[in-house]
Amino acid sequence: MSDIIRLLPDNIANQIAAGEVIQRPASVVKELLENAIDAGADRVQVIIKDAGRTLIQVIDNGCGMSVTDARTCFEKHATSKIRNADDLFAIRTMGFRGEALASIAAIAQVEMKTRLHDEDLGTFIIIEGFEVKSQEPCQTAEGTSIAVRNLFFNVPARRNFLKSNTVELRHIVDEFERVALAHSQVFFSLQHNGVELFHLNKANLRQRIIHLFGNNYNEKLVPIEEQTSVTRLSGFIGKPDSARKTRGEQFFFVNNRFIRSPYLQHAVINAYDQMLPDGHYPLYVIFIEIDPARIDVNVHPTKQEIKFEDERIIYTFIQAAARHALAQYSIAPTLDFDQDPTFANLPAFIHPHKEETTVTTGFKVMPSKMNEVEKQAFPDWKKERSSWPKQDEISSKTFPELDDADEGLTVSTAFQVHQRYIISQIRSGYIVIDQQAAHERILFERYLKHLHDKKHHSQQSLFPSTLQVSPGDAALMQDLLPEINQLGFDIQPFGKDTFVIHGVPPELENQDERKVLEELIEQCKADQADLKLNKHEILAKSLAKSNAIQAGRKLSNQEMRSLIDELFACQTPYLSPAGHHTFVTFELEELARQFQRPQ
Repeated sequence: MSDIIRLLPDNIANQIAAGEVIQRPASVVKELLENAIDAGADRVQVIIKDAGRTLIQVIDNGCGMSVTDARTCFEKHATSKIRNADDLFAIRTMGFRGEALASIAAIAQVEMKTRLHDEDLGTFIIIEGFEVKSQEPCQTAEGTSIAVRNLFFNVPARRNFLKSNTVELRHIVDEFERVALAHSQVFFSLQHNGVELFHLNKANLRQRIIHLFGNNYNEKLVPIEEQTSVTRLSGFIGKPDSARKTRGEQFFFVNNRFIRSPYLQHAVINAYDQMLPDGHYPLYVIFIEIDPARIDVNVHPTKQEIKFEDERIIYTFIQAAARHALAQYSIAPTLDFDQDPTFANLPAFIHPHKEETTVTTGFKVMPSKMNEVEKQAFPDWKKERSSWPKQDEISSKTFPELDDADEGLTVSTAFQVHQRYIISQIRSGYIVIDQQAAHERILFERYLKHLHDKKHHSQQSLFPSTLQVSPGDAALMQDLLPEINQLGFDIQPFGKDTFVIHGVPPELENQDERKVLEELIEQCKADQADLKLNKHEILAKSLAKSNAIQAGRKLSNQEMRSLIDELFACQTPYLSPAGHHTFVTFELEELARQFQRPQ
């Protein structure tokens, strides 16, 4: 048999390697911003066209590069950050792997101008698909300007997997915000298609948070500050009443590097100790300073995952520090111990454990995967449904606004359990309905119909209100505005980041329209990660989740009955828009077996 193993050509190998580092335009923005920070820049400009498809340009006033370094920086594993293996355990720079520029050059057309501060001339390089097209001296400002054009031009399959400009811009803004938060002493600007979205002057952390997310954040922030011989914690957490239903502004930084950690996130949430409503998450911007020798940042090419020497110590420290911060500002009961002097003496800090902590996460089955599950789990729901008592008339009102005095309803017995589940009798046994999941399904299909029919009714406000959002959210709002107004809102832009609310759907007349829209934006940002949903589905799902009845709300018998009827009038009554079961059935035979006495 002849040999079958071959070395890949360099161009293919480079494209494969680039896929680990550069996943979308936002990845390029992240890598270029981190390089600018590592170069000592205190002024960084980002220019984007077509959400990064056409152009990503980052201009900094950092140290610049020599002629030789300007060419070498595009080679694989070329870096100025480390010299030997020991340096991996003393990393304080953002980059170090020497992969970013090489990966970008392999899948884009790159132009770079760079000049050292003590040189009269700089260097201009053009690279396309990892091939150097030209290199020559040029006049340019101190620092470096890198323009990345036509990303994935030679990998069309990757380019086809990019989402809409709105979604890709949202990811760019996310990366921009993370770097800008970690370096408030640096000026940043972000321009998209000629419009400046962010203009962030040098500031302290509180001011940077406010400039990024809006003036209303000033009253939401609670400072957090603790220190031990091992680590230092600083930043801000949010007051309980500022918590949202989605994981929005939540940031951990370790030695100024943004990281993702569900485990440490749980520590913050746990610190609130029943002060948060169910399903709500607090905002936080927390900086952890620790000896680089106690962490490993060389875990993943994106460098957003790290390993701690003992993660349980950090968990305990964050949780106690957050509780202390809330107590100091009279938001939570005071702690039972004097926190500051005892932290440094905790045995865990003196003798850290070496065991690794494994955090497991659940898996969610999306609606498109559930066809067979539905058939197996609920084969006879239509037959069962035919045996239920009928309503002579269904109220045309939105479910949350049902009036108990409405006449014409034949209401059968239904029971609410823990103000969360509804139990009702069926021919073969009984059914248990998750009231929140069921109502989300009802609203989701209703909103989809409104968007499809383009028919809506708006309740005009006597006194219009204004909604101010962050620059990133304003771009999303502008994109969604036609569809939002099709749902019954009457909202018009008013300036850069401000919108005027002239009217709302009738069912939202008695709600805080600004809070509804803020939650809608947050939910849309979370749902955009779902590749299976189009814009209408994202909007309908987000608004349904924001406006559905919540667990803990007491319902009248009439409301429960109406919910049941509306649920089983849906096209897909089995599942919520997120893919969770809306109900489960129990057979009489199964119930009888539970009461069988041993022979």
